[in-house]
Amino acid sequence: MKKNIFNVSFLLLAILFFSSCTNSQKVDAVYYNGTVYSVDSVFSIHHAFAVKDGKVIALGSNDEILKYDAKDKIDLNGKYVYPGLIDAHCHFYGYGVDLKKIWLIGTTSFEQILDTLVKCKDQKFMGWIFGRGWDQNDWTVKEFPDKEKLDSLFPDVPVFLMRIDGHAALVNQVALDLAGVTADTNIEGGEVVLKNGKPTGLLIDNVVDIVKLKIPEPTSKYLSEALIAAQNNCFKVGLTTVDDAGLELKKIMLIDSLQKAKELKMRIYAMAIYDETNANYYAKNGKYKSDRLNVRSFKLYADGALGSRGACLLDSYSDQVHHHGMLLKSIDSILYAANLAAKIGFQLNTHCIGDSANSILLDIYSQNLQIGNNKRWRIEHAQVLAPEDFSLFKKYNIIPSVQPTHATSDMYWAKDRLGDERIKYAYAYNKLLKEAGLLAGGSDFPVEDINPLYGFYAAVSRKDQKHFPEKGFQKENAVTRLEALKAMTIWAAYSNFEEDEKGSLEPGKFADFVILEDDLMKAPEEKLFDIKVLYTYLNGEQVYKR
Repeated sequence: MKKNIFNVSFLLLAILFFSSCTNSQKVDAVYYNGTVYSVDSVFSIHHAFAVKDGKVIALGSNDEILKYDAKDKIDLNGKYVYPGLIDAHCHFYGYGVDLKKIWLIGTTSFEQILDTLVKCKDQKFMGWIFGRGWDQNDWTVKEFPDKEKLDSLFPDVPVFLMRIDGHAALVNQVALDLAGVTADTNIEGGEVVLKNGKPTGLLIDNVVDIVKLKIPEPTSKYLSEALIAAQNNCFKVGLTTVDDAGLELKKIMLIDSLQKAKELKMRIYAMAIYDETNANYYAKNGKYKSDRLNVRSFKLYADGALGSRGACLLDSYSDQVHHHGMLLKSIDSILYAANLAAKIGFQLNTHCIGDSANSILLDIYSQNLQIGNNKRWRIEHAQVLAPEDFSLFKKYNIIPSVQPTHATSDMYWAKDRLGDERIKYAYAYNKLLKEAGLLAGGSDFPVEDINPLYGFYAAVSRKDQKHFPEKGFQKENAVTRLEALKAMTIWAAYSNFEEDEKGSLEPGKFADFVILEDDLMKAPEEKLFDIKVLYTYLNGEQVYKR
């Protein structure tokens, strides 16, 4: 009898011992034997983590996490895990739609573009020859082209060639005629460039939209396929959330329908383009939020781009006397938009490139924001600033949303536009960070490449991918690797009011993460942009494998 009691007691003790060494909680998966950067408030680093129902359950040592009762146990084999990367400013919808168009990025002359168009003349978009990505600053002869040769080569087919920044286009006479654009066309915030009193085919800013409206709408099938293709390309480079900077209502509705049908998985922070339709709809219906889609902001354009001299400057362009660029909207209309956003509790995110545009918008923001507010209004690009305006970001809790590759793309010619003094206060990301306390980091794709690691490299090195210039472009405005990582994870999430659900790997947050082949925090600087994404996970689901 005593022996039986002893055996039972021993068995109970054994059960208690072994149960103390295991965790009976069932989870979907554990990931172990890696370096896991949580990007939490203390930047803790772990070796393993557990996932259940699309969310992170726990992080810790290999021994701690392997105690969980997991369906799958994934050995990370020493690789590096980061929160899913966020592009805080891009044009996801437009990128997808443009994928089947003729890409002109990297062309070195207008003649090369003409050769490309002739070779691709049958690659039409809704009956138009549509190209995107040219930049005259990359050509040997850095002058804007005209339509003369387009008219000769394509006398019967409309041609539309969007500049890299999306703020200028070259079109042929057929396209001008279809849109009714003539030398007498006068549009606020736009310019029909003339030569000897006749249109050259070069259109700047708001006039571009008149011609674009004549391009037939693609089919629903085309759009669905385009968005899914864009999503797959994003997953391939580790992006799990994109901030689409300016969408019409029908485009937002399409995204929502595709997400509800589970055809589109990408998480999207959709900035509703500020127009009459969106203003009326969201004033009536308010914010919209699902796990995949967040609509709570208006996107406003204050000015154009520096490369096409549409950015609004306080003083003349250094390379074009008496030309200041332009505002794309009247100050009264900007004031009205800001007042409406404040009234309905929407975030306002305004495209500002030139120092005049930034100064005007920061002043208008200050009229609608209390000191210490939590409205998180953003200035998109914040590219050229007057020295006295930097402090307004901190005073009114305004978030600078910046694209680090813009600095390294523009550095070859930006000084020509701005001169020796103004260039010191352009692309000043470290100075903006010190004032605002954070940066939201993006790419502006398809203006720049979709790969977020290109932006990470540019932010910390201030060099192009040929490692030029040797000491970095205005290196005093580089940021640290930690700051660059936060800009495209937790700070980007904060700029979207989503820091409680993403942007770091912490219990209760979405299991959105990326596994890289090398360590962003320790790899040689010159290799940062070339680090490969091995896997991308969204909601605990593997959506990309290299």
